[in-house]
Amino acid sequence: MSWLYEPDPGQHDLDETDVRVRPNPKGNKPRTKKRPEHKSAPIGLVTGVDMGRYRILLEHDERLITATMGKELRKAGAAVGDRVALAGDTSETEGALARIVRVEPRTSLLRRSADDSDLVERVIVANATQMAIVVAIENPEPRTRLIDRYLAAAYDAGLKPILVITKVDLADPAPFLKNFVGLSIPVILNRSDDPSIDVLRELLKNQTTVMVGHSGVGKSTLVNALAPDQFRATGGVNAVTGRGRHTSSSVRAIQLSDAWIIDTPGVRSFGLGHVKPENILRSFEDLYAVIETCPRDCSHLAGAPDCELDLAITDGRLGETGAGRVDSLRRLMSSLATHADPFEKRSDADKRAGADE
Repeated sequence: MSWLYEPDPGQHDLDETDVRVRPNPKGNKPRTKKRPEHKSAPIGLVTGVDMGRYRILLEHDERLITATMGKELRKAGAAVGDRVALAGDTSETEGALARIVRVEPRTSLLRRSADDSDLVERVIVANATQMAIVVAIENPEPRTRLIDRYLAAAYDAGLKPILVITKVDLADPAPFLKNFVGLSIPVILNRSDDPSIDVLRELLKNQTTVMVGHSGVGKSTLVNALAPDQFRATGGVNAVTGRGRHTSSSVRAIQLSDAWIIDTPGVRSFGLGHVKPENILRSFEDLYAVIETCPRDCSHLAGAPDCELDLAITDGRLGETGAGRVDSLRRLMSSLATHADPFEKRSDADKRAGADE
């Protein structure tokens, strides 16, 4: 018996049209990388950041809205003080969320690192013009080397420094101020029992001023005196450790009638791993004229041959506080030099450089 294949009369021969070909996802044409320019997007000022949400003050009508960062900008992010372009829902409707699509060019950028060995720079504020360094003359005790670090960061960012000494009713600030007598920066003395700050208010006029300082020195108290309607929590000093308690937990820009102030959380260390060495030297204004006469390639560190700093100390050109100022400069430069190599093995003590200065 033979079996013969007989095709079904209702069927037809198969060809390529009968094959279903699934597209290769890797072979699809990629999405264009060209993004909209958003030329007519509204511009706003970042006044605060909290958990990935940005508080924005719109420039054209001064409304406060909430925004998130556009996907393509999330890596770089934005800081308080940044001017940003916005898309999406810019209404004040509850739950509305705009999107930041562009960060405008910055005029200044204040940064710090956790310590001098940290390669990660932390942006504090953008577009500030001044830095008010707030120091309590007592409770907590002032630290001259932390002020030196603030000054170095201010000069590096192109900010004009102001020194604000608080609680001067508790102790005489004159001995402490001798450390900075050679600096041409404004000094404001503020009393706990007389919170008048008219002189400071005049210095802040038409400026954007970032306020920095150790915890407990009275930054938030000053902010509350300058802007009573923008209450910032205040706190005292731990009686056991002598250290201030953190009250401000975030950076916040506050608008005055003719100025902006930016309050920052108190810090106990201020790493300068990102600061150029020449800006470190320039921040010691009282020593810089002497440094300029040093031999070429002088390191200015202790033991440097023929360093003019040593000669100026010996002949009394730097006054009674000169030796201390030179020591502060050399400690700071040595700390930065120690951590110049990111692959160098560092001890725990090295990693805390600057925290107790």
